Amino acid sequence: MLDHESIRRLRAHAQALAGGTRETSAEAVVRRVFAIQAQDATAADLGIRVRGRDLTAQSIRMAYEKERSIVRGWYMRGTLHTIPSGDARWVLRLLAPRILATTSRRYQQLGLDDDLRRRADHLIRCELATHGPLTRPELTEHLTTLGIPPDGQAPFHLIRHAALTGILCHGPQRAGEATYVLLDDWLRAIGCAQWEGDSALAELARRYLAAHAPAALEDFAAWSGLPVTWARRAWKTLAESGAITGDDALTMLADRVEQPTGTPDTPDVRMLPAYDNYLVGYRTREVSVPALHRAGVWPGGGIIRPTVIADGLAVATWTRGSGSRSIQVDTFEPGPPEIEKGIEREKEAVARFLRAAE
Repeated sequence: MLDHESIRRLRAHAQALAGGTRETSAEAVVRRVFAIQAQDATAADLGIRVRGRDLTAQSIRMAYEKERSIVRGWYMRGTLHTIPSGDARWVLRLLAPRILATTSRRYQQLGLDDDLRRRADHLIRCELATHGPLTRPELTEHLTTLGIPPDGQAPFHLIRHAALTGILCHGPQRAGEATYVLLDDWLRAIGCAQWEGDSALAELARRYLAAHAPAALEDFAAWSGLPVTWARRAWKTLAESGAITGDDALTMLADRVEQPTGTPDTPDVRMLPAYDNYLVGYRTREVSVPALHRAGVWPGGGIIRPTVIADGLAVATWTRGSGSRSIQVDTFEPGPPEIEKGIEREKEAVARFLRAAE
């Protein structure tokens, strides 16, 4: 039976957040962890930075826009994530039907019936084909021709609907603002993975475990937004193929059991952005955040603060002022000099990253 420290180190290592593990490119980071929380574009970039070695905002933007090896869209739990581009289509086919079903009541509240959503999808497809890439305000202006009010949430939900139905995805930034493009124009289908049905479900679970194990099937359900019954099916498929070991309470991939768990000489300190998936990728957080300080990380209202971890354990929160040079770290309690030095190094690295992004 693994103790909390061993579980934490294994999870942090899987996320490229401990033991000196860092990937050499934005694409490699996203392939390793499969999904980066991306509700906030800057936080997503910081989530890639913290798992990489000497990555810049420009190199991350190149992965999005020139290489097109990573893509931002609505995936797990219907929230924005960055995932490998080659996985965008099969993940959408697996997750989008449930997301659309759970959003149906909101569509009704906004007066977006089936016919209006179909017409909006058609309009968005035509406008992007003719004028894309387009920003959200530009798409909203086009949607007003269907009688959609420009204010309120209706335009957002129609754009998100078009993304969930595979019409569009996030494209290049324009003057710091996100744009949308046709998915099939932006991401080539050649060489893309094509899992379907239960094989897609099992593959999603396998990707989750590769990046988060040791974990329980309930953790996978919480991360993916899928029902626990679906998680059990995925676990059963993986178990029957010999891909996993352990039990429902603590599962790992069979070929990942021997990951290093020894204590390093120097603590590996990392500054996670807000909403980082190292913290939100599990049903509970007792392994990664001390009980006395959980309210500091999760103050309520859906907020998850930027957090400093040392060997996977939260030791502080941090905030950024109006300028990229202004970074304030609030430690939970006095720590050893090695952690303080690590925090200073990370503060300098984050400041350099943000300055270069301006």
